[in-house]
This record gives sequence, C-alpha cells and structure tokens, in this order.
Amino acid sequence: MSYARIVFAVFSLLFSSLAASAQDRCALSLVLAIDVSSSVNANEYALQMQGLANALRDDDVREAIRFSGGIQLMAFEWSGRFQQIEVLPWIYLATDTAIFGAADRIASHERSYADLPTALGFALGHASVQLQNAPLACSRQAIDVSGDGVSNDGFEPSLAYSNFVFDGVQVNGLVIAGATPDPVKYYRDEVIYGPGAFIEVAANFDDFERAMKRKLLREINGSSLSMLD
Repeated sequence: MSYARIVFAVFSLLFSSLAASAQDRCALSLVLAIDVSSSVNANEYALQMQGLANALRDDDVREAIRFSGGIQLMAFEWSGRFQQIEVLPWIYLATDTAIFGAADRIASHERSYADLPTALGFALGHASVQLQNAPLACSRQAIDVSGDGVSNDGFEPSLAYSNFVFDGVQVNGLVIAGATPDPVKYYRDEVIYGPGAFIEVAANFDDFERAMKRKLLREINGSSLSMLD
C-alpha cells in the first residue's frame, strides 16, 4: 500500500472515530428559526441577531453546552412561504472555539428578505426537514422558533404538525410581545409542541438577548428546567 493510501486510511479511521464519539456524547439537536418578516425592522433585526450571538457567547450558556457533552446546532431565517434561508449550517458545539465561531457567523449574517409576510407553518415544516437531515443522532431534538406576530401566510402550524415528522421533537417559542393579535397567546396555543414545550417572552427586541439566554439554558439543560414557565 502506498504512503498516501496509508495516510488517507489513518485519517478516515480517525474521522470515523471522532464522529462516533461526538454522536455518543451529543445531548441535543437544536434548530433555531429566526423571524425576519416585514414586522421586524432593521434595528430590531440587528438586536435579534446580536442578541442570539451574545446569548451563545454567554458564560452560563457555554458552560451548559460543555457540561452536556456537546450539542449540534443549525439556524435559519424565515418569513414568507418559500423564504427559509440558512444562517448557520449544522455544527457540533462542545468547545468554546466552536461556540464563538458559531456566534460570530450568526452575528455577521446579512438579512436576505425584509418585506415578506409571516408563514409560520412553512417555517416549522422546513425546521422538521432540517432535523431529519441532521448529521448526528442526538439524545434530544428541539426547534426554537422566535417571532413577534401570528402566522398570516400559508398553512397554520397545526397542518405542519400533521404533515411533517415531529415525533420526539420539542418545539419551543421565543415571543416578542406587543403586537395585535397577541403573539404570546398564539404561540402558547398554536405553536409550541411536544412534552415539556414552553415559551419565553421578551418584552421587546431590547429584551431579546435576555430571553434567548434563558431559553437556550432551558433547552440545553433539558427536563430539569422544562416545567418552568
């Protein structure tokens, strides 16, 4: 066997071993679905993305990720029926280097759409597909949907839940309060899904970072915090 083939074989075995080790440790597959519909202005969008990035960088969140053994994360922005745009591809987070890298990528993402309606059912369907295509089979699966309004385009969340795969998936909501109709009631009644599902409420977009930090901690830590509401 040639030297190049030996090196390739060694690296293939090492990669397979690392992937298997990550899968054994992976505590959570988490999809972050970020609302960028027309109700979110440029300043609010910046507060949302920087708030999410800062929440990931937070000492408590990073400690929770490390203590869990590692999570895999992906993020996308959503608005209209067919406007689901990847912000962060699937990435395995178990070290500060990986976490800070993911946060930096989220913070630097440029908004794709700004003038489209709120197609929440389509966003949930897209999130389900992302979970089905996740590279690792982790212990738990969750979808984290943020938004400031009710769905006003396409099919409702109930149709997403009856037509896409959500077995064993917890869907939680981060709701920015203040709009009419009341998005808090809507997310509580129509959006959250699965055992222990919950909502976190941000009083406004300035409060987004605080709410996201608490939400991430509840999702990463799992059942120990799932009954807090």
